[in-house]
Amino acid sequence: MQLDLTSLTTFEWIWVLLCGLMIGMSKSGVNGLGTLVVPVFAVIFGARPSTGLLLPMLCMADIMAVAYYRRSARWKHIWRLLPWAVAGFGAALLVDHLVPSRYFRILIAISILIGLPLMIWKEKKGAEVDASAHPWMAPLFGLLGGMATMIGNAAGPIMSVYLLFMRLPKQNFVGTAAWFFLIVNLLKLPLQWLVWDNITMETLRFNFMLFPAIVLGILAGIWLVRYVSERNYRNLVLLLTLISTLMLFF
Repeated sequence: MQLDLTSLTTFEWIWVLLCGLMIGMSKSGVNGLGTLVVPVFAVIFGARPSTGLLLPMLCMADIMAVAYYRRSARWKHIWRLLPWAVAGFGAALLVDHLVPSRYFRILIAISILIGLPLMIWKEKKGAEVDASAHPWMAPLFGLLGGMATMIGNAAGPIMSVYLLFMRLPKQNFVGTAAWFFLIVNLLKLPLQWLVWDNITMETLRFNFMLFPAIVLGILAGIWLVRYVSERNYRNLVLLLTLISTLMLFF
């Protein structure tokens, strides 16, 4: 993939730097912001090339988030979701040849919007949910998440809905999401590199140029999670999940 950075305008560079900041914040606690980056990169760089540009940045942010929240993960949720997410990779490779990515993103958005009322109802019940009582959830959300992250790096809202439904405390919420996405994104790298051929040394140099913005975002997200109350944090994640889901329609 040829990447001509000299063609970027000042306005586009500002948006790119803001996207680096949002990626860092999304990985360290402000879930939902990462999905807002997807349409911005798609407009600036094109839909398929943007996935290759975003993935290494997401991996860098995942590694930093895991380094900080490494002891906060609830691994039972990760193990339930992970096999289905990997199956979603294969489904995404098939869907990619049959369904335009835009229509697939719309399908994902509709699925999330259907599930949001159920999640809000569970939210009002207050207690942490036993996932074993809902055996259909991990296959559904894992498969949708694997497909969405493979096609458009857009699994953030899906994971947020699942973890909000489980009513995890904020530290466990962020730690579980951080580990899950680190594993998933590292598994995606060979497929993006070898199958779709949209990661090159040129794109990697671009990724490292945005490293300072990602670090600032990581620090901002950690600060927010530390000082915002549980209730306000969950409301923020819910709001950003709704906004980022609606962005999938565009």
